[in-house]
Amino acid sequence: MKSKRIGYAMGAVLALLLGVALVGGLGGTPKQVRAQSAPEARTALNGLSDAFAKAVEVTSPSVVFIEVEKEMKRSEMGGMPDPHGDIFERFFGPFGMPGPGMPGPRGPRMPRGPQQPRNDQGNDYEGDQFMPYGQGTGFVISQDGYIVTNAHVVGDADKVKVKLADGREFEAKIIGSDKQTEIAVIKVEATGLPPLKLGDSDKLRVGEWVMAIGNPFGLSHTVTAGIISACGRGSTGITQYSDLIQTDAAINPGNSGGPLLNLDGEVIGVNTALYSRSGGYMGISFAVPVNIVKYVQEQLINHGSVSRGYLGLILQDNTPDLAKGMQVEYTKGVLVPEVLADGPAGQAGVQPEDIIVELNGQPVEESASFKSRVGSTAPGSEVNLGILRAGKRIDLKVKLGELPKEREVGGGMIEKKTPEGSKIKLGFTVQNLTEEIAGQLGFENQKGVVVTEVLPGSPADHAGLVPELLIQEANRKPITNANDFESVIKDAKPGDALLLKVRDGEFSRYISLKIDEEKK
Repeated sequence: MKSKRIGYAMGAVLALLLGVALVGGLGGTPKQVRAQSAPEARTALNGLSDAFAKAVEVTSPSVVFIEVEKEMKRSEMGGMPDPHGDIFERFFGPFGMPGPGMPGPRGPRMPRGPQQPRNDQGNDYEGDQFMPYGQGTGFVISQDGYIVTNAHVVGDADKVKVKLADGREFEAKIIGSDKQTEIAVIKVEATGLPPLKLGDSDKLRVGEWVMAIGNPFGLSHTVTAGIISACGRGSTGITQYSDLIQTDAAINPGNSGGPLLNLDGEVIGVNTALYSRSGGYMGISFAVPVNIVKYVQEQLINHGSVSRGYLGLILQDNTPDLAKGMQVEYTKGVLVPEVLADGPAGQAGVQPEDIIVELNGQPVEESASFKSRVGSTAPGSEVNLGILRAGKRIDLKVKLGELPKEREVGGGMIEKKTPEGSKIKLGFTVQNLTEEIAGQLGFENQKGVVVTEVLPGSPADHAGLVPELLIQEANRKPITNANDFESVIKDAKPGDALLLKVRDGEFSRYISLKIDEEKK
């Protein structure tokens, strides 16, 4: 009897989680309510199961298996990679090994030394051969054979082979690949293919059910399910434009490039990476939002490359400490430390120290997602920016330019000399900017003081201050030499915040650090 009561209770809880109102509106005794609840809970669960099954039935024929090959010389064939591995070097390293920052082995694997590859008939390969190099997933987006996948799946492959759900195989052509978003488009010569419907990733809600279809470890058309764990996940280092969807649907090597789907069978993202300490699934996976994919795939198909909108701003996330230093009420948004000369935003009236809180009427919460949204807008488009300036709301219209090719910023080291500057109570030293140091660090025609040493564990260290940064302002006052800097901080008290505007290479940003009472 006790087990039955537990079963009824569990059924009721599950039904409530699925949005079924069991008790409200149900009359009678608790026993009668339980009797009515259990069938309704089963009905709700069966309905959810049916929704998943129907979505898989509709979408699975559009998901494809991708195998890439490299032309390799006989001398290069020893120790070939496992073709069932997902060669995403940023996470697993070349040939499926753990990448930088990913501790530990990928998981149990048979020891494998250099070996002579053999073909399907068991004979040694002779001469130069196309060799299996990696596998992944893709999905059809047009009846005439265009397919979306990940950029790292096709990589620099010499041959791309596609296998459809109906068993047909094709050699595909790489139409274009965009490493900034990890999206690529390939094409097979076929007609009448079933394209997937693309949804709207701007309407996603955390907690929404999703499913992934892919080919993990070469296991074709594997379906996994979960929920959306977070939206707009930035600062992952996965892509340059990292406004990512986080999900707990199982994603494993080989899933890359496959669709993340809602229960209506619509693509809401492209599965791209997983976070793992072992190389396998650990409950955190990431997908590129489909609204970014829509723009990128159109650009790749029509132009072979991607043109991105450009504002001409240096941006950083706003924080309570930075807002306090700016003497404004804290709000989410992105802070503008620097406006690039002759950029579209500067010409439209955006100024340093502005805080951007809206883009086209949608809230802006962090720089990564803001950058992605601007980069997924065509050059020449007009956008509306909602800005806080000295606490007052300003609305500006900006016509986007085209993002120029990224420029490499050269570094440099200060020679280990005895610094001229004085020890600062905050845990770092500064030095006047000389012509020699300016030349080494790329600070020609700039003014300020250079950070020469940061004490480990100090407030400066915790705030992210590092040697070779140029301090241009302190508490919003211009700094030209060490004396200027000393005069700003001489009256600082324990617990006070110090707002620094620093330059690193070509660009500036703000850093806020607190004076530690113990370090005073």
